[in-house]
Amino acid sequence: MHGRDGSAGQKTAFVFAGGGSFGAIQVGMMQALAAHGVTADLVVGSSVGAMNGAYYAGAPTLDGVKKLADIWRGLTRHDVFPVSASSFVGFLWRRDFLISHDGIRNLIETHLPYKKLEDAQVPVHIVTTDIVTGETVVLSEGSAVKAIVASTAIPGAFAPVKHNDRYLADGAISSNTPIRVAIEKGAQRLIIVPTGFACAGSGPPVGAVATALHALTLLISRQMTIELEYLEPAIEYYVVPPLCPLVGSPYDFTRTDDHIARAIKSTEAWLADGGLEKGGIPGEMRPHSH
Repeated sequence: MHGRDGSAGQKTAFVFAGGGSFGAIQVGMMQALAAHGVTADLVVGSSVGAMNGAYYAGAPTLDGVKKLADIWRGLTRHDVFPVSASSFVGFLWRRDFLISHDGIRNLIETHLPYKKLEDAQVPVHIVTTDIVTGETVVLSEGSAVKAIVASTAIPGAFAPVKHNDRYLADGAISSNTPIRVAIEKGAQRLIIVPTGFACAGSGPPVGAVATALHALTLLISRQMTIELEYLEPAIEYYVVPPLCPLVGSPYDFTRTDDHIARAIKSTEAWLADGGLEKGGIPGEMRPHSH
């Protein structure tokens, strides 16, 4: 089923929210969707979803998604969150931020098949937050690296990115989720590709960044659920169900292969069960425990 087959002239958006290393789950979902022939007219991404969405927009095919899966399987925590002893000392004594942007920047420069957002094969919109005002700032043209680095800059861990006299940070804390942005950009049909959150852990994550990331995944899921509940009836939406139960931390990159494999299997089952016809908010998006 092709993504544009909803209704005549109806624009379909893929919507990618954030979730740290749980972004691997999105890749499995994308692989199942691509294998099923589902495509998008535009892509909106925030936080790690900005990385995945931007890559998809540059290679919107099954082969492209499989290459993205290979990139994810090769990632370590240090590739994304390069924290060293010297950076920690700097955090304590000299600088305000713990983690360098170099890891994300290097990943994008190495793997993204275009430099400027407007050169993607599918229109792509990156959601960031003005860290001073809390306003949503959507980047649709200009440097892809700068946009994605800004959208993934978790407050307190990464420095905000200066852009046109604004200081931009993680899109997850923006006043709008990528859902609202997709509608503003003309989408009438949304296919939402979430990361979910760790719902089956025995306790909180260990460490400051892991705890911050876990809190962000809870915030993102709640925000998206609220926005979906208040969507105007003219907007069709379909949420690919997140993995559940899900253990681990969005700061842990050792489970990537399992996340991708499980997400492919669960998304294939959802598609086979008519997921792209049913709509509604999966229970896995709402607060719950096991």
